[in-house]
Amino acid sequence: MQKIIIIFTVVVTMSLSAQKKKTYIYSIKGEDTLSLDVYTPKNIKKNDSLPVLLWMHGGGFSEGSRADSDDVKLAKYAVKEQNYIGISMSYRLLRKGTKTGFGCECSRDLKLETFKQAVVDYMDAAKYIIEHADELKIDTTKIIAGGRSAGAEGVLNAVFMREFFVDSLENYNHVNFAGVFSCAGAIVDARYMTKNNVIPAVLYHGTQDQLVPYGSAPHHYCAPERDGYIMLDGSNAIAEKLADFESSFYFKIVKEAGHEISSIPFADLDKIFNFFEQTVINDEVIQTKVIQTKSE
Repeated sequence: MQKIIIIFTVVVTMSLSAQKKKTYIYSIKGEDTLSLDVYTPKNIKKNDSLPVLLWMHGGGFSEGSRADSDDVKLAKYAVKEQNYIGISMSYRLLRKGTKTGFGCECSRDLKLETFKQAVVDYMDAAKYIIEHADELKIDTTKIIAGGRSAGAEGVLNAVFMREFFVDSLENYNHVNFAGVFSCAGAIVDARYMTKNNVIPAVLYHGTQDQLVPYGSAPHHYCAPERDGYIMLDGSNAIAEKLADFESSFYFKIVKEAGHEISSIPFADLDKIFNFFEQTVINDEVIQTKVIQTKSE
């Protein structure tokens, strides 16, 4: 047993060293210690300042982890293929172990509170990396906010509805995002999107998503008489607002697809990061809508 433990430790140390991964605690809230796994290019130089993808995993606010394999794969892709800093973050899973979960039995007020605390956690993570920008080698003007499913809801609400969810806005005056990448996400009210807060956005969504609405519809499609009835504005409503404000977007619509579109679209990542290169780095205005069917 002693020998096996020693070998395992050596392998893990070598692996982490090769990936240049480092973990930071960005906040402690009650019994939750919230951390960031920061992935850095192996050849980063002392004075480098790189764009960053700050990623929030999915899981219905009840499960999932910053160490989930696909989320880690995305962070590593951002580092290796795009010369970004890739960050996968943890946040409070407030619906974990609850009787009502996050469906139609979970009350509207509890859903709003869950969204609110996810926004606060995301903003605190962003605040931490900005305040430690020199150490982390990040360009604070090029932070791409990203997430999938519940993580996408947290991110989109943080980007477009911070005034609604955050009590002490003055604590986050220096927190700004350059772009947003959402896989099957939604916000509580698209009317909070304005000419002043819209940013280039990548949006992926299935038209038959049964959990997070593609357009404007109830969360989980709960009936009006259910405790969990709350209207949300999904990717289509968000894209319409971006179009109205002549802001950049890349909107991938998958007809007849459900919530599986919350999976990270690895086959499209080159296109997605090229979009951010054009719109965030080069300040171009690009509006692209791609429509395919689930079988394609």
